[in-house]
Amino acid sequence: MSQVDLPTSIGYALKRTTVALRAAMDAELRECGLSVPQYASLELLADRPGLTNAELARGVFVTRQATHQLLSGLRQAGLIQIDGAGRKQRLVISELGAQRLADASHRVALIEERMLTALTGEQQAELHSSLNKCAAALSGGSDNLG
Repeated sequence: MSQVDLPTSIGYALKRTTVALRAAMDAELRECGLSVPQYASLELLADRPGLTNAELARGVFVTRQATHQLLSGLRQAGLIQIDGAGRKQRLVISELGAQRLADASHRVALIEERMLTALTGEQQAELHSSLNKCAAALSGGSDNLG
């Protein structure tokens, strides 16, 4: 029977890294008045304005139900605007949201730099490529916004 060897497990190392990254992001984003899912939503909407609720949910890895609560908080804070209604509803980042995102994105970039400091540029590119290949292998090659 196959068994995970914890000291060499890629999954375990990935989980440790994810937990450490999330903790660092939580601390920094709290200074901006954002949660990690709110930050991820703003990044995604800045990159892809006009997403639907379902597309945003897939892009930030939350359920559609959780997206409603997430959007409510972002909208009440004036960070996003919702255009249209029903199935034609589209989400866009507001000017205030873009301003808040600029600060938050800078903070997250510094965290990523710190995380990757021990890797060369080539190693960083290889890590990025390898992680994308792993994700594609587990998800059947589907894109989150597919």
